Amino acid sequence: MKSSYPALQGAITVAISWISARLGILFFPVVILMLMMVIDYITGMLASQKEAIVHPEDPDCGWSSRKGVLGIIKKVGYVCIIVVAVSLDHIILQAAAPLGLDVPRGIFGLIVTVWFVLNEMLSIVENVGRMGAAVPPWLAKCVASLKDKIDQEADQNDAE
Repeated sequence: MKSSYPALQGAITVAISWISARLGILFFPVVILMLMMVIDYITGMLASQKEAIVHPEDPDCGWSSRKGVLGIIKKVGYVCIIVVAVSLDHIILQAAAPLGLDVPRGIFGLIVTVWFVLNEMLSIVENVGRMGAAVPPWLAKCVASLKDKIDQEADQNDAE
């Protein structure tokens, strides 16, 4: 099948390649985070709608544009925190180079991004449970445990 948009496909490929080159190790975690954000938003809306059907008399149940906008604002905040973490990585790398120090590249950005991915995954699991679907209890515990391990490692590194 011949594509009718080769220039558009080429532009998208170049853009993705450029972003991938700039993000380096963060590219796949950021892509996964964006996907998890979309899935979390959709499952949150569906869970709210299901609750509105089950509890029609409760005005707190159901999807509202206010809740939706607050969710989007929170996700924009996630991206801002990742930008701060990546900037911190860059500052440390630039400061360490003249001193001859060998520091790992992108550690703060990677840890923060993975933490947000796990946060979104936990929210998705909770939303699916609110929708009435069967959720393996160990799944939420596993995701929460991974998130806690990242928190513990970060706390240990702060103490040192």
